[in-house]
Amino acid sequence: MQPTIAEILALPIVQAGRPEVVGGGTLDKSVRWVHVSDLEDLSDLLSGGELVLTTGLPLADNPLRYLNGIAEAGAVGIIVELHNHVKSLPRRIGREADRLQLPLVALHRKIRFVELTEEVHRSIVAEQYSEVTFARSIHEIFTSLSMHRATLAEIIEAAADMLNTPLALEDLNRQVLAFAPKGHPAVTLLADWERRSRLTPVTQTTTVGGPQSWLTTPVGPPRQEWGRLVAPVQVESAERAQMTLERAAQALALHQMIEQNRSALEQQAQSGLLNELRRGRLSNESDAIARAKALGLNPGLSYLPITIRIEESSGTDHALAQRQVLVFDAIRHAVRTARQTALVATPHTDRFDLLLPQPTTMSDSAVLHAVSSEIRSALARIDGIRGCAVGVGPESTRIVEAARGLDEAAHIAGVALAMPPSGRIFHRNRDIRLRGLLALIRTDPRVQAFAEAELHGLLEHRARSNDGAYELLRNFLELGGNKTELAKSLNISRPTLYTRLAMIERLLGLSLDDPESRTSLHTAVLIADSASKSTTRV
Repeated sequence: MQPTIAEILALPIVQAGRPEVVGGGTLDKSVRWVHVSDLEDLSDLLSGGELVLTTGLPLADNPLRYLNGIAEAGAVGIIVELHNHVKSLPRRIGREADRLQLPLVALHRKIRFVELTEEVHRSIVAEQYSEVTFARSIHEIFTSLSMHRATLAEIIEAAADMLNTPLALEDLNRQVLAFAPKGHPAVTLLADWERRSRLTPVTQTTTVGGPQSWLTTPVGPPRQEWGRLVAPVQVESAERAQMTLERAAQALALHQMIEQNRSALEQQAQSGLLNELRRGRLSNESDAIARAKALGLNPGLSYLPITIRIEESSGTDHALAQRQVLVFDAIRHAVRTARQTALVATPHTDRFDLLLPQPTTMSDSAVLHAVSSEIRSALARIDGIRGCAVGVGPESTRIVEAARGLDEAAHIAGVALAMPPSGRIFHRNRDIRLRGLLALIRTDPRVQAFAEAELHGLLEHRARSNDGAYELLRNFLELGGNKTELAKSLNISRPTLYTRLAMIERLLGLSLDDPESRTSLHTAVLIADSASKSTTRV
């Protein structure tokens, strides 16, 4: 950190000269260098930020012109020795220094200028060397972290250690992705984070802003930023903090690019192979096995086509794309955790296909249970994933045939995701039964007309007054028409339930006691529910 004029004036060697501030305003200007000269024109010798020392000779003839020339050259102040050439400084010189905002100091005793310049330059050079050493240390640390593929948390922790201050990495939605408290209570620092963060403006450069003076720097390529690095408490050295945060932001962006590119390349290769297999473009079994093995798939007794369908919360396109990468990596990691291998593809943002070999040491049910359990556990830890379903298509001893069962697996998973929770780890065709049939034919106009005709009166009533009558009918049908159990599950009295069911009968124009009517109504409800949920899924 460069010394200020006030700090230089406080040095013993300057104090020995009995300094007097004649004018020029504030003394907190930083001094880049000290220049000794008695020349009247220093425009070609100064580059800005210098403190000029003079014996007073240039002020003897035309002091105002000299002051203006010094100011125009970029000097930050003048120290004049009152002895040989100038005995005193008139008030008009002080007023001119005030106008120029150029601190002017008079020394009433002689001092050795060479000693002053040596002392100031020594401190400046030492500070510069310290900054260079610090910058080199930052470069070496973050380069090492990048080479060893450090995690986001490790990069944040390293930067926090360098500055001895807490740091946080947040995404575009102001959610904290990684945090290093550095001795501060995390509960306090992260309290009400989203609101406080939104009060701090987002900038394209490293900036101190907001009501709490947070130091922030964007993370990601220009105009493609995906996060922000934040120092939520005041830092000791603004220059070092800026340098560290910007270098940490570069390491974070590089980490994200490497991980995304690495995942993207593997994802593209495996997705390309599965796409060729599914569409029948690769029909040679030997070639298919060879290519699959090259991508890490172990041979098996048979091959199981699996699809995972996920239900996501809303978010920006960038957040959804990031989440897709996280899900892809989580599924691959889950397969490895289950000590298995698989080809993984992402034909849609909410669909992930797997081709899983059955090892010689496990039954198909055992390997499906192990892999599906790990996948569900891994996806449950990802923010924004509200639910998932695992569908299993028909297995085959040939990898080519098994891959063609992925579309059936996707259908099963889609239906399973729309079904009420059943506790099943995975679903096969036999598990979706009527719902699976309805999911296949739900777009047929005749099926839609049937559902509308059965539920017409109740659907119109729901449009006018959404009082839960439709949901009550669904619960009634799911319990097989058992009114006693329905009253218990809803915690209402039986007379109240009978009154509400009677209203539903009037709206539908039929009796709920008739078994055939209940079957038709239940089928219509399943069609209506399936259609409403399918509109949000590919």
